[in-house]
Amino acid sequence: MASNSIHMLYVSSFSLCFLNSSPFQLSKLSQQFKPLNSIPLSGRKQHCNIVRFPRERIRTRATIDDVETDQLSSTPIVENEKAIKDVEDSVKVLKDAAKTRKVAAEEVLSALSIIEKAKIDPSVFFETLGGNKSPGRTWMLIFTAEKKLKGGRYFPLTAVQRFDATAKRIENGVYLGPIGQLTFEGRLSWKKRILAFVFENIRVKVGPFQPLQISLGKKEDREPDTKDPFFIWFYVDEEIAVARGRSGGTAFWCRCRRVNN
Repeated sequence: MASNSIHMLYVSSFSLCFLNSSPFQLSKLSQQFKPLNSIPLSGRKQHCNIVRFPRERIRTRATIDDVETDQLSSTPIVENEKAIKDVEDSVKVLKDAAKTRKVAAEEVLSALSIIEKAKIDPSVFFETLGGNKSPGRTWMLIFTAEKKLKGGRYFPLTAVQRFDATAKRIENGVYLGPIGQLTFEGRLSWKKRILAFVFENIRVKVGPFQPLQISLGKKEDREPDTKDPFFIWFYVDEEIAVARGRSGGTAFWCRCRRVNN
C-alpha cells in the first residue's frame, strides 16, 4: 500500500500522452493523473498507435558498431514479414506496460531486445523526440534494464526528460510532488541515432521555496560527442521511445506533459 501511495504522489504533476487509445484504469493513481487520451496533442496529426514499418526500414540483426555508424541501405534489407510483425507486437507490449505498469518484466525485456535488433530507420527520431519548436517535448522514464537486458524493472520515481531539438537543449528531472524536484539542464547534439549531452546546471527546489541553481562550470564551446554521456535510440514514435545509454543499460520512456493544477 505504501508503494502505491508514493507513486500517487510522484505522478501528480504529469500526464502520459497516448493517441487514439482507450482510457486506462485510474483507481490506483492520483486524480490529477488524467486519462491518457484526455489531453489532445495540438498541431500534431493523430495516427494509429502501432506504426507500420516498410520493409526497407528494418533489419533483423544489428551490432553496436552498426548502430553507431548507422549505415542503412536505400534498398530493401530483408523480406521478412515476421520481423516487422514482431516489432509491431513489441511496441504494443511497451505501450501496454507504460499504461498499466503490469506487464511482466520478462515480456518488457523481450520486447526491448526485438526492437534493439530491428535496426529501424532513425531519420525522424530526433524531431519526434524533441519536437519542431522550443521548449521541445517531455518524456517520462518507465522502465530501465541492465546491460545486455539481463534484468530490469519499472522505474519507481517520476523521472522526466525534456528534449528540445530546435534549441539543442536537454533537461533531466526527478519530481517528488510537493516535496520538491531536482533537475539537470544542458546542451545536446544529434548524429545519426546518437544523442550526446553535457549538463551545465543543476536546479534544486524544496517545497514552496524558490529553486536554487548551481552551475557545473561546463560552458566550453563545443558540441557534445560520444566522449560525453549519450543515448543510442532504437525506436521513437509519438508515444514511446527506446534507447541504450553509454553504460550499456536500455530504457524506455513514454511521452508526457505537465498537468497545470
